[in-house]
Amino acid sequence: MSVESDLKKDGIEVIKKLDTLRVNSIARTVSNSLCETFPDFNLNQNDLFIKLSRLDMYIAKMPEGMAEANYFYKNTSIYFNDHIADEDLEEFAIHECIHYIQEIKDKRNYLLRMGLCDYTEFRIYGLGLNEAAVQLMASKVLAIPKEYVKYFNITFETTSPSYYPLECCLVSQLAYLIGEDVLFESTINSNDNFKNKFIESTSIKTFLCVQSALDSILYAEEDIIKKLVQGDRESFDYIYTCYVNNLYAYGKGFGLSDDELYDVLHDLFLSLLSNTKIFEGVRNIKSFLFTCFKNRLLNVLKIPYEYSDVEQCEHLFVVEVDLLDELIDREQAAMRVQKVKSLLNTLTDRQREAIYLRYMQKLSYDEIADMLDLTQKGARKLVARGIEHMREEATSSVILLFLVIFPPDWI
Repeated sequence: MSVESDLKKDGIEVIKKLDTLRVNSIARTVSNSLCETFPDFNLNQNDLFIKLSRLDMYIAKMPEGMAEANYFYKNTSIYFNDHIADEDLEEFAIHECIHYIQEIKDKRNYLLRMGLCDYTEFRIYGLGLNEAAVQLMASKVLAIPKEYVKYFNITFETTSPSYYPLECCLVSQLAYLIGEDVLFESTINSNDNFKNKFIESTSIKTFLCVQSALDSILYAEEDIIKKLVQGDRESFDYIYTCYVNNLYAYGKGFGLSDDELYDVLHDLFLSLLSNTKIFEGVRNIKSFLFTCFKNRLLNVLKIPYEYSDVEQCEHLFVVEVDLLDELIDREQAAMRVQKVKSLLNTLTDRQREAIYLRYMQKLSYDEIADMLDLTQKGARKLVARGIEHMREEATSSVILLFLVIFPPDWI
C-alpha cells in the first residue's frame, strides 16, 4: 500500500510541508534535549541533528482522537495535527523523532527492527514494550510529572496520561526493577541489552510472558476501536457502559435538566452507532467521547465553541460537589460540602470546568487542553490558578478535605 493510501486510510490530509528552516529548528531542539537528558547513551548531538534534519515534516488535518503527531517510516516523515501551535511542535516531535532514530531497515526499505520491537518474525513482537518505552523517554525529556488517570474504570498513576497510559505505567515498573538506563539505552539504540538483563534477572519465559502481555494490552485497545469502526454492537455497549455515567455527570455542570441530558446522550450514541466510521483514527476513546459530548451540549445551548481568553468562557459551568460525598464523613457532609461548593463558586466558569475534568473525571491535561481549545501548558495554568485561588480561600476546617479532593499534582 502506498503512503498516500495509508494517509487516506488514517484520515490524514496534508495541508503544508514545513520549510527547511523550521525542520532544522525542531531537529536542533530535539537533538539537544535527547543528549542532555541521556548523556550516557553515546549520542552525538551533531550527528543526531544531521539525521533529524533529513526528516520531512508536514502539518495535516487529522481525525478527532488521533495522536497529535505521527511518524511514517515508509517515507521517513512526521505529520503534525494542524491545531498544534507552532511553538509546541518540538514537544510533540520528540516521540516521533525517537522512532526515527531507533529504526533499522534493510536495503529495500523494509523495517527490521525498531528499538525493542522485532519485525523480522512472521509476527511482530515487542510493540507494546517499545511504544511504552519511547513514550516514557519522551515524558522524561519533557519532565512530565506523574498523574492519576482513569481508563476503563481503572485508576492508576502514569507519566503518560494521553498516550499508552496503562502500558507506560507497567513498563515504568519494569524500569524500576531492571533499570531505567538500560531500558532507555536499548530503546533508542535498538539492542538487546534490556532483554538480556531482564532474562538474567528472571528467565526467558518471564520476559516472553511480559512482552506478550504488553502486546496484548496494546492490541486489545486497538481491537476495540477496530470493532467499533466495524459496527460491533458488543464493543459499542462496552464503551457506553464505561462512560455514560461520567458523561452525564459532566453534562450536569452545564445546567441542563435530566431530560435534556438524556436526550443529548441518546442522540450522541445513536449518531455514533449510525456512523461508526467516525472511530477511524481514534486513539483515546474517553477523550473522543467527552469532546463529542461537549460539542453537542454547546450546540443545545447555542454557544460557539471558541474562547478568546484562557480564564473566561461563555457558558455557566457548575460543579456538583455532592458527587464527592463518599470522601466526607457523613455526619459533617452537608456543612463541608457547602464550604467546598462555596470555594468552587469563587472561580471563573472556565476554571471550574477545568478543575472538574481534572479531579472528578481524571482527564489528563492533554485531554483537557483538547476539550477547552488550549495548549497543554494553558490547561495546567488554568487548573493551577484555580487550585491556588481556592487554597488561599480555604479555612482550616476544610483544608484536609480540600487536599483530599484536589491533591497538589498540579505543582
